[in-house]
Amino acid sequence: MRGAAPNVPLIALRGIRKRYGGNGSGRPQVEVLRGLDLDIHQGEFVAVVGSSGSGKSTLMNLLGCLDRPSEGSYHFDGHDVASLGADELAWLRREAFGFVFQGYHLIATESARENVEVPAIYAGMPEHERAQRAAALLGRLGLPDKLENRPNQLSGGQQQRVSIARALMNGGRIILADEPTGALDSKSGAEVMALLRELADAGHTVIVITHDREVAAQARRVIEIRDGEIVGDSAQGTAPILSGQTLPRLDMAEAAQAGGASFAADVREAARTAWRGMRLNRARTGLTLLGIVIGVASVIVMLAIGEGARQRVVQQMGTMGTAILYLGSRPPPTGGPAGMLTPEDLEAVAALPEIRRVLPVIGDPITVRYGSADRQVYVFAASEEMPLVHHWPVALGRYYTDAEDHDLAPLVVLGHKAHRHFFPDTPNPLGKQLLIGHSPFEVIGVMAERGADSGAQDYDDMVFIPYRAGRARVYQVQTQPDYVVVEAASSADVLPAERAMKALLLSRHGREDFGIGNAGARLQAEAATRQSMTVMLGLIAAVSLVVGGIGVMNVMLMTVRERTREIGIRMATGARQRDILRQFLTEAVLVTVTGGAVGVALGVLIAAVLIAFTVPVVLSVTAMAGAFLCAVATGLVFGYMPAKTAARLDPVVALAGE
Repeated sequence: MRGAAPNVPLIALRGIRKRYGGNGSGRPQVEVLRGLDLDIHQGEFVAVVGSSGSGKSTLMNLLGCLDRPSEGSYHFDGHDVASLGADELAWLRREAFGFVFQGYHLIATESARENVEVPAIYAGMPEHERAQRAAALLGRLGLPDKLENRPNQLSGGQQQRVSIARALMNGGRIILADEPTGALDSKSGAEVMALLRELADAGHTVIVITHDREVAAQARRVIEIRDGEIVGDSAQGTAPILSGQTLPRLDMAEAAQAGGASFAADVREAARTAWRGMRLNRARTGLTLLGIVIGVASVIVMLAIGEGARQRVVQQMGTMGTAILYLGSRPPPTGGPAGMLTPEDLEAVAALPEIRRVLPVIGDPITVRYGSADRQVYVFAASEEMPLVHHWPVALGRYYTDAEDHDLAPLVVLGHKAHRHFFPDTPNPLGKQLLIGHSPFEVIGVMAERGADSGAQDYDDMVFIPYRAGRARVYQVQTQPDYVVVEAASSADVLPAERAMKALLLSRHGREDFGIGNAGARLQAEAATRQSMTVMLGLIAAVSLVVGGIGVMNVMLMTVRERTREIGIRMATGARQRDILRQFLTEAVLVTVTGGAVGVALGVLIAAVLIAFTVPVVLSVTAMAGAFLCAVATGLVFGYMPAKTAARLDPVVALAGE
């Protein structure tokens, strides 16, 4: 539906009353407006004059849809304003009204051009278009060289001109000027009134609120208000004095759509405003960011250290075998002699489907000599499958074969440290002869460096000989292996393999004269424990993120309090509640995004330092991304309450704030 017929008043007030206090508020009820009736037609130049406390500013707030009456009706262009929701009222303020305040009410951090652009931002005008229009308006009002000046760089008269330009940005069909000359010298005041007369002549509806009768006399119609009542109206009983031009009337049907700025435009504007605020308040911003930075860096470093420890365990599991069990003889729990593990027992165990390999081992410290060097060395006699079972590669030369084991070949493979001990000046000892006990053995290989397992002798100090050759040449008195290393088919088969072996040997021996040690399960449990510790470290570090989030919330609440008047200005120029919510929520997120990025960089730097000091650290892209996203989520969660507080502010209260 289009605007009402031309003879219908643009603004029609009937029985308007406005009360403050009472209704359980704890304050006495005060009635400021007392049953006002008022019609204002399009194109009128009206002055509302009255002393301080007469209710004229309250009337302006009601006319500009910044406040609602306690009683009575307000029809704008024939439509009942009481039926409009918050977003529809924002649309009406944005499209119909332009406010010119006594205190200018310019946003201190924005330039003159940016202040003028504010209403167009919430109207959804493209950035380049609104910049051109703002520049044109400022040029028209005599400020072409002040576009980038901030309010504190402008005189009072110049600030009021910026305020008028802002009022005209979206068309300014109705200019509401509250004491427009009150804070100006006489020359600047005269210039402002001349501008308002020009606007009235151009077809704008101009309503000036003033206590100065000389200012009011320059309007075409003067309404006097006293104690909340209209006591005089120069147009009473006469036809309204209109300008020769008219502006197109609003299509009130568009209020229901209340489109306004797009989400992207809102976020872009909020991010720009937030970034400028962060730069202008560097010290406070730095302290706010500190909690987020420490939180993100702590999460990254703690998880990296935990993952490093876990992977070290996994590496040990890889060298020892994640599916290793140990089988040996022992006396049965009920008493009696120890059992005997026969070759037939080992063949039966190897035939189980849960078992991949069976490795009998004989080992003891034996005197090993080379030239004048001799040493007690653990001589490890096992089959050719030892490197496969223990996932342990040969670094130099080769390992002996099954055929050589069957032929009782006197061959030896050295551990890494044994090589350095017996052949310190010989990088390649292959072909050399070692005397193990009383038998010579030829060196055919050197194992890769492995390191000691927890609670075990250092494998790098050992030498390795074939199992059968060891029994024949070194361990002649051995009737069975010292122990048997059993590799399950997979890490998932460790426990089933243990149960199957136990059942098999019980059926063969008739008693439990053997013991099974489950190394794979122990290692997996240790890895799981390390994983739990990593998670716990991450959660402890995440607490600092929460603390940082609380800091963000406190600062955002302080920001809302400091920028209450700015919020009122934005609402007066057409910002919807969702626009204000998005702005402050975006600011909170920008703080945490910045803190998160710095925290990631700091975490990587600390991890690099720890790596330089040989601390096992494994950086995870997932952990870094997770910590960063948690920081952003912290901004959303802890920024929501301050943003909601800002969005729910009453425009009139906000404009009166400091």
